[in-house]
Amino acid sequence: MRSDEQTVLLLNCTLKHAPEASSCQLLAEQLLDGFTGRGAEGGIVRVVDLDVAPGVEADMGDGDEWPSLRARILEADIVVICTPTWLGHMSSVAQRVLERLDAELSETDDAGRPELFGKVAATAVLGNEDGAHKITADLHQALNDVGFTVPAQGGTYWNGAAMEKTDYKDLPETPEPVLQANATLVANALHLARLLARDPYPVPSSGGADV
Repeated sequence: MRSDEQTVLLLNCTLKHAPEASSCQLLAEQLLDGFTGRGAEGGIVRVVDLDVAPGVEADMGDGDEWPSLRARILEADIVVICTPTWLGHMSSVAQRVLERLDAELSETDDAGRPELFGKVAATAVLGNEDGAHKITADLHQALNDVGFTVPAQGGTYWNGAAMEKTDYKDLPETPEPVLQANATLVANALHLARLLARDPYPVPSSGGADV
């Protein structure tokens, strides 16, 4: 099934500035190809190339480029965070994105729902050693906390062998399990976004969410 109206924004949270080669950029491009192949529209932002100020507000003042990126996040139906693994953790850029998204906890839509309730989030993690599962768990928890919905198997990843130097971008071909994980992420994210568009979450009552 194709989607003709959905939009996706992939946030490449590499520490490398463009045009330096980036494994996260490669994986983001592969995912974007999957989304556009199913009729969605979207793009990739290399966040490190923007001046995203530290803080937990929607706008941190002069020079802060988060507001323009935030506008693109709010326009997208699906947001995918792609991060490398450094010292067993997500990149500082990915952490900065999560911190800035904290401001959305106080924002609501016209019906009174948290504004991110209608949006889907997914993740992609790369590294040369173990850590992808923990980073995926941390990202999914944080994204769910601020209001995103994460689809089944909404995380793809690749970890190379421990103590070796091969990067994802240097592999002769993409491993079949990664291709399968990418395809599942794309299909399930689009499916979930369609469902949320047709049947949004209920408006919370004054005493909390309706049950």
